Amino acid sequence: MDINEIVKEVTKAVMDKVHTQDVSAPAGAANAAYDPNYAQYMDHTVLKPETVKATLKKFCDEAKQYHFASVCVNPANVPYVASQLKGSGVKTCSVIGFPLGASTPFIKAAEATEAVKNGAEEVDMVINVGALKDKEYDVVYNDILAVVNAAHPHAIVKVIIETCLLSDEEKVAACTLAKKAGADFVKTSTGFGTGGATVEDVKLMKQTVGDGVKVKASTGINDRRVCDEMLKAGAVRMGTSKGIKIIKGEVDPLPEDCEKCGKCSAKCPTGLVTITKQSY
Repeated sequence: MDINEIVKEVTKAVMDKVHTQDVSAPAGAANAAYDPNYAQYMDHTVLKPETVKATLKKFCDEAKQYHFASVCVNPANVPYVASQLKGSGVKTCSVIGFPLGASTPFIKAAEATEAVKNGAEEVDMVINVGALKDKEYDVVYNDILAVVNAAHPHAIVKVIIETCLLSDEEKVAACTLAKKAGADFVKTSTGFGTGGATVEDVKLMKQTVGDGVKVKASTGINDRRVCDEMLKAGAVRMGTSKGIKIIKGEVDPLPEDCEKCGKCSAKCPTGLVTITKQSY
């Protein structure tokens, strides 16, 4: 059976069943307390282009203190981060083809090879989104496979599909191709797109890949409440810079939590509402 037929069959099977399950947040999530066990889910992420070594060191020190799964950085920062994390048990993670995914498979493989050589133990690659939307599944499959072959067995591969740009059917196709190519994870987002992880997307991705491939939720994982929702939906990694906040059990207030305290004539002190002419 060729790639096109595999994608077609998996997409139909997943779409037939995926919308029937409940993935609401577990009761009591909003009142959670400090819990160091959340550290295992955190990829402490610092990918802004203006990142300097002082920031990288801060993230590495925090990751070591709280025992995060990894620190995720751009390829140029891998040697420094790997040196900072050596012997700590925290892995160095590098992004590949980031953030657009529009590099050729050769370049992505070379980037992954160098990242691993420089100390990366995990690589998060971005797929060729345009090729996926054109249904050029062989192109997408070979793109992923090139990075998998370059990284394995020394580093695991997470495949970023950029869910905010895809239909549900395209998300299923991307996850199917990643699984077939031997990826270890599928990941929702780069953080540079038009949106981040959603519970619905994580659920759909997990339904598609099953138990053999893991799911990473990225972008918008800003507090314990959201983290719990993603865990229940099937994610086991979070790409976030808010890992400490999540471990501490902090929860951002929601708009419906606004108490209309009357102290927001210029600006809501909680940031929950936009003030227009001193009214709600």
